Amino acid sequence: MRIIKKITGKVIYAFGQFLSAIFDLFIWIAGAAVSLVAGIASAVAALIGMGGCLLILLLSTPAGLLLLLNPVTLMAIVFFVVFPILGYKFISFLKYLKYIVTEYLFDLGSYLMDGKGQYKSFSEYGHKYQRMEEERISRERAERQQQQQREWEERFRQWQSYQQQSQQQGGYYRQQPYSNPMTEFRSRYEKACSTLGVGTDTDKYQVKLAYRKKAKEYHPDINHSPDATRRFQEINEAYEFLSDENIERYKQMRN
Repeated sequence: MRIIKKITGKVIYAFGQFLSAIFDLFIWIAGAAVSLVAGIASAVAALIGMGGCLLILLLSTPAGLLLLLNPVTLMAIVFFVVFPILGYKFISFLKYLKYIVTEYLFDLGSYLMDGKGQYKSFSEYGHKYQRMEEERISRERAERQQQQQREWEERFRQWQSYQQQSQQQGGYYRQQPYSNPMTEFRSRYEKACSTLGVGTDTDKYQVKLAYRKKAKEYHPDINHSPDATRRFQEINEAYEFLSDENIERYKQMRN
C-alpha cells in the first residue's frame, strides 16, 4: 500500500511539472501576442500624433469618413485597443491558475511520497496567491518610493550645491545651470493630493484611507468606464508620491 501511494505521488508530482511547463508556454505565447499588438498600436498612435492635423483633414473628407466608419476599420480599432487590456488580464488569470493547480499537485504528490506536509483546497491556494500578489505589489511600490526619494534628494542636493557655487562666484556660476526642483515638487505634490481628494496638510493615515477608497472605485475589474485604467494608474502614482518623506518635505517648505 505504501509503495502504491509513493508511485501515485510521483506520478502526480510529475504531472504537476508537466502542467507547469504547459502553463509557462501559454503564458509566453499570450505575452508575446499582447506585446506585439501593443507595440503596433503604440507605433500607429505615434504616427497619428506626428501627422495629427493632416489626419484630421483627411478624415473630414467624405472618403475619410467612409474609411473611418468602415466595419473593418472599426473592428481593427477596437481590436488594437481592447486586445492588450484583455490580454494582460488573461495572462494574470493564467498565472493565478498555474499557481493554484500546480501547487496543489506538488503538495499532494509530496504528501503521498513522503507523508510530510499537507495539501489544501483550491480556494486556500487561491487566497495564498492573492496574498503573495499583494505582498509583491507592496514591495515593488516601496522600492519605487525609495527610488523616487533618492532621485529627489539628489536633485535638491544638486540645487543647493549650485546655489552655493553661484553665491561664491557672485551669481555668475554658469557651468551647469539647475532649475529649482521645489516648484516641480510642489506642483506634483498638490496634483497628487487633488487626485486622491485630500488636502495638502494631509497625513499618511488620510492618504491611505483615500487611496483605498479611490482604488476600489476605479479598479478596472470593477469600474468598466473607458478611463478607469488611466484613473487607476494615476491614483497609484499619486499614492506612491505621497510618501511620509514627501509629506514631511512639503510641510517643511511651507514653514
